Amino acid sequence: MSGWNYKRLADACVVIALAAGRVQLAHWRRGARVTIKADQSPVTAADQESERLILAGLGQALPGVPIVAEEASARGDVPPTGRRFLLVDPLDGTKEFISGSGEFTVNIALIEDRAPVFGLVYAPVTGQLYVTTSREQAIEATVDAGSNAGGIGDVDARPIAVRRPDPHALVALISRSHMNADTEAVLARYATVERRTAGSSLKFCLIANGSADFYPRIGPTSQWDTAAGHAVLRAAGGEVLMLDGRPLAYGPGANAYRNPDYVAWGSREALPPRKT
Repeated sequence: MSGWNYKRLADACVVIALAAGRVQLAHWRRGARVTIKADQSPVTAADQESERLILAGLGQALPGVPIVAEEASARGDVPPTGRRFLLVDPLDGTKEFISGSGEFTVNIALIEDRAPVFGLVYAPVTGQLYVTTSREQAIEATVDAGSNAGGIGDVDARPIAVRRPDPHALVALISRSHMNADTEAVLARYATVERRTAGSSLKFCLIANGSADFYPRIGPTSQWDTAAGHAVLRAAGGEVLMLDGRPLAYGPGANAYRNPDYVAWGSREALPPRKT
């Protein structure tokens, strides 16, 4: 497939994500069987089974497009990539999954020229679905994993957009599992009046739909953790910046597919200079 369009990809990815969600819910309800990968991070059968399903579906939707996926990468199976490739985290928030929290997601993203141009984030437990429908529009919907929806047209979707924040009363999102002193230092630079915790890539989506203003992540993450949520946020009017102010970019580098520290913003133009 030499080209692609948002509707066809979105429709295909909705079907894929719902199928992956059904697999994950079946494992989640009967309890996770956990093993530890070489990098000391946990993995479950739900991660592995849903990744196989997603890769098969994406192989049909975008034949010939390289796919960099978390569990395959952990086994050393990382294809060479060009200007266009897919990033997949089949189950983002494995720690939340193991703990019994419902805040885990299916993440699918398409990268072009180092930027995330398409993204889908789906939370099987709550049914929260976020999808880009163009480079400048994202939607949200609530879709049960048991739904037979065949695409975006079969769900009750609503366009989303970031909000213009009150620079003196910012709402920050923080990780439920990865808070640290360096993140506290970044938060202290801004006039933050409320902190909310959230798991997985839902933090990007909550900024995208106007529920919060920013999310700093100071600590190790992989590109498949962020790409889908980044795409949704970008389409809704937000951005993700490294600490030096440059946009977060995607593709293999010195640290393979690891991200530097970053901050996800809604309408950053409305913010005052940070506190010193």
